[in-house]
Amino acid sequence: MIDPETDAQKLGREIREVRKARGVTLATLSETVGCSLAYLSRIERGTARISVALLNAVGTALDGDPAWFFPERGTGGPVEQAHIVRAEARRPLGGLYARAAEELGFEDDLLSSTLSGGCALLLSRFAPGRGQSSDEAEGHVFEGEQHGLVLTGEIALSLGDEKIVLRAGDSFSYPSTIPHRFRNNIDTESTMVRAMTPVRLSW
Repeated sequence: MIDPETDAQKLGREIREVRKARGVTLATLSETVGCSLAYLSRIERGTARISVALLNAVGTALDGDPAWFFPERGTGGPVEQAHIVRAEARRPLGGLYARAAEELGFEDDLLSSTLSGGCALLLSRFAPGRGQSSDEAEGHVFEGEQHGLVLTGEIALSLGDEKIVLRAGDSFSYPSTIPHRFRNNIDTESTMVRAMTPVRLSW
């Protein structure tokens, strides 16, 4: 049986997940927010309280809205609360990304229950005609892998030197070291589910 987490433990875990997904060390965060490393470590373990001012400072240091640290988890048991995400409780990732959705061309919701795993499952929504322009010289390149399934619409995937049209039901997988970019090909919203490893917030 899994013991239920306390509110302090839940909050500490959420802070730790974002910090690690950002690639920020505890020492760096400590220096940025002006709080001792030992006290921040206790906050992340759920054994120390955090003030509103310090919570806001941590959110700013990690480029995120402090509201992210308080996800809706439903009223189920501790296993359900730790591992299940209800449709109405999905969290948008846009507030954690470096660039706005208008610039990126897509919006992501986190389908995974955590950012701390080796893989993140995302629901990506592309507004009509949005995404990276096909005339951009290069696409995204980073270590890891991406896998996905187009749910609705039509997505143009530029993968290396090839231009590939993906329609509802088509899937893909590739190492993210291949330059890649997506664009919605049609005048209605297109959606896909993507699995990305490692977890990445630096769009």
